[in-house]
Amino acid sequence: MQCRGRLGRGSAKSAADGAERQAGAAGGKAQDAKSARRTPASVPSAVIRTASLTVEVKDVPRALEEARTTAESAGGYVGGENTGRDSDGHEYTRVVLRVPSARYDEVLGDLQGAGRLVERTAKARDVTDQVVDVDSRVRSQRASVARIRTLMDRATKLSDVVTLEGELSSREADLEALLAQQASLKDRTSLATITLSLSETPVKKAAEDGTPGFVDALSGGWHAFVTMLRWIALVLGALLPFAALAALLALVWARLVRPRLPRRPEPVPAPATAAPGPLPHARPAREPGQD
Repeated sequence: MQCRGRLGRGSAKSAADGAERQAGAAGGKAQDAKSARRTPASVPSAVIRTASLTVEVKDVPRALEEARTTAESAGGYVGGENTGRDSDGHEYTRVVLRVPSARYDEVLGDLQGAGRLVERTAKARDVTDQVVDVDSRVRSQRASVARIRTLMDRATKLSDVVTLEGELSSREADLEALLAQQASLKDRTSLATITLSLSETPVKKAAEDGTPGFVDALSGGWHAFVTMLRWIALVLGALLPFAALAALLALVWARLVRPRLPRRPEPVPAPATAAPGPLPHARPAREPGQD
């Protein structure tokens, strides 16, 4: 019985392969005839377009809203958005826009005109051959699935049905993979991808000849003044705990320790004495023999 079941499954698979080869040969001839009638000019080109823009603007939220409106008006949508602030406090945002390929150049021009263009990168990749190949493989795989289903309808043995079901599941999985690849190619070729980076215009601007002007000097002086105040505040904040501790120790000394210390006796003043008067002038003694 096992040998007979194996032979049944083998014959079913061989019958499926033989029927598929015959149908494939017939379909291939029809496909070749159809391809011969088709001219190369009738195959539409499939191009994947991507671009990256970096634009400086004065108001990032307003520019972002205008970019979103531009994409939606062209029939596209916003694919992703990331907004934040840099170390200097300037706001920036990065948004991914998907727009129809037919209006790609128009939308790109509107976006780069929103402010000062800093950087632009555009790429185009022709995938026409890949699209044609995937479409052909999808048609062939669909025909293969249809043939297996036809054989399942004609099968009379349970072993043949089980074998054909396995073949059908495998070929349907291959067809789903091809359909996913086809949908991805269609999405990337029908909609272009534009990555737009918006940042605030720097406040400080140098003069055209490269030398700083009055505004630059004023801004630099104010920055130095603010920096000095910041350092003074940092020093005072660092000394504040020590000053508080010193004041507390002085208060404890004055209120608690000093009153308990023994007082020194006050020195007794010496009695006042009369100042000696001037001595009388002594006359010199006379020598003998002098009058």
